[in-house]
Amino acid sequence: MGIIKTAKLIYEYARRDEDNNVVETVRAVDEVNLDIQEGEFVAILGRNGSGKSTIAKQMNALLFPSQGTIWIGEKDTRDEKFLWEIRQSAGMVFQNPDNQIIATVVEEDVGFGPENMGVPSKEIWKRVEESLNAVGMMAYRKASPNHLSGGQKQRVAIAGVMAMKPKCIILDEPTAMLDPNGRQEVIRTVRELNRQEGITVVLITHYMEETVHADRIIVMDQGKIQMTGTPREIFSHVQELKSMKLDVPQVTELAYELKKEGIDLPDGILTIQELVDALCQ
Repeated sequence: MGIIKTAKLIYEYARRDEDNNVVETVRAVDEVNLDIQEGEFVAILGRNGSGKSTIAKQMNALLFPSQGTIWIGEKDTRDEKFLWEIRQSAGMVFQNPDNQIIATVVEEDVGFGPENMGVPSKEIWKRVEESLNAVGMMAYRKASPNHLSGGQKQRVAIAGVMAMKPKCIILDEPTAMLDPNGRQEVIRTVRELNRQEGITVVLITHYMEETVHADRIIVMDQGKIQMTGTPREIFSHVQELKSMKLDVPQVTELAYELKKEGIDLPDGILTIQELVDALCQ
């Protein structure tokens, strides 16, 4: 079994009127089967309302299945006795870092999670240093989070999750509120954590460029998995992605348009260098 596995996972929520009467039941996740292996970098794509963020919240046991099952390791998220172990194994990073940062000093914020877990003080400070070094924020350990940029705040939020020693980090649109430089900072950090620390990464995003270095991409629409494969395999299906109201990386789009004009190019070009090399040949 992988580190995250689902079997016929369904999540439904009720829409209510002003009198709190249920007027409609909406199926946000519809019989999804997933198997994410330890050490993988998996990106989940989908437009708003596709179910991708609902899946993310179930991976951290913030939501529970309406039907079906989700396991973190071998622990069923619906079993209350495993709740804190699951949340320790699968750390969550949200869109807005300000919602996760609670202390007035960076190092205190990073140490907050381990402290609540009852980790001894000596071990807490060791974890704080390791986590801040891993995300490139050690120089800011004594700084106030209020003085940091959006990208730096998000890296501090990631460090706070890392300090709890999770096996997996789930990032739910972590760059949605950041400028392009901040987005690059965060994605570079996530890739390094995956590659050097061996941490499993599940990245929920609608920025296509952020997914090109993933091991695998899962495309969701209307609560179902519509496509799965490597970035090259997924971005070879430009028209199919557009039919789901999704974009592709800009360089992939350019290569696609050039190919339509008769230039012999391979499908699924992902980087500028790949396009340059293909054109030069």
